[in-house]
Amino acid sequence: MLIKKPGEFRYSEVTPKDTYLNRRTFLTGAAAAGAIAAASGPVARWFDQPPVYAQGKGQKLAAASKSSFSTTEPQTPFNDVTSYNNYYEFGTAKDQPARLAKDFKTRPWSVAIEGEVGKPQQFSIEDLMKLAPLEERIYRHRCVEAWSIVVPWIGYSLSNLIKKVEPTSKAKFVQFFTDLDPKQMPWLRQGGLDWPYREGLRMDEAMHPLTTLCFGLYGEVLPNQNGAPLRTVIPWKYGFKNTKSIVRIKFLENQPVTTWNTMASNEYGFYSNVNPKVDHPRWSQASERRLDGSYFGKKIPTQMFNGYADQVASLYTGMDLRKFY
Repeated sequence: MLIKKPGEFRYSEVTPKDTYLNRRTFLTGAAAAGAIAAASGPVARWFDQPPVYAQGKGQKLAAASKSSFSTTEPQTPFNDVTSYNNYYEFGTAKDQPARLAKDFKTRPWSVAIEGEVGKPQQFSIEDLMKLAPLEERIYRHRCVEAWSIVVPWIGYSLSNLIKKVEPTSKAKFVQFFTDLDPKQMPWLRQGGLDWPYREGLRMDEAMHPLTTLCFGLYGEVLPNQNGAPLRTVIPWKYGFKNTKSIVRIKFLENQPVTTWNTMASNEYGFYSNVNPKVDHPRWSQASERRLDGSYFGKKIPTQMFNGYADQVASLYTGMDLRKFY
């Protein structure tokens, strides 16, 4: 078996969850037959249980009103949402962010607003949390690796902040930057991606009321592994379009550089709208595994725009969504 070390592989080569689960199925069957009953070391780690994070242990947020945007689908268990994460600054394995980000310092924290705006400025995280009333928004969240969750995020529409800084007529796009701190983010030292992590939206996407500036989940402040102290949540796009631990927001006239689109443009388009008809080059996007607390997760059909077509399809009228994927 070939084992690559950090820096020897492209991050787009990280194994998707369905492939991982198939391997777990095989190994579990082998264990039942006694083939690996005495396994130890690296093989035994396939059977490690994920870390447990108890709801109610984090800092409480002030009561948030219920949003009319929320889905009524069953919510993903808190432990699944907080122990199975993509956050490559803290590792590529799904359980690494929870383990390696536990001491990440998120206070003091400020966010710089710059570029094509009438009021460039810096906001403290405390000021941002007071900028608009917080809402609980229960959104579906779809990962490009074909797994999904339903999470009660806490935040408000990003448009509240955008209006506050008064974009100029030249502002056509918004770019987001994740924190860059090699002392606290151990995997920044491993290479692999062009850090800092960058994402972007067209202005009308950023202004859409579903696009959320998020400070918490399940009534608590964001756990570090989920993007503390603030992140974006754009529920009709694949998960990597959401930027965690934001420190800078820049308004631009031209389409910005984004991390995954730069690393593998044939796999990760700038728009990255959830589209079951456009497969990832290495797997189908027609279905997904819903993390639901069970061992494998229920497999369900993927919906166009992740089920938010009624709200957002008009943003893309006339666009070829296979070309602009």
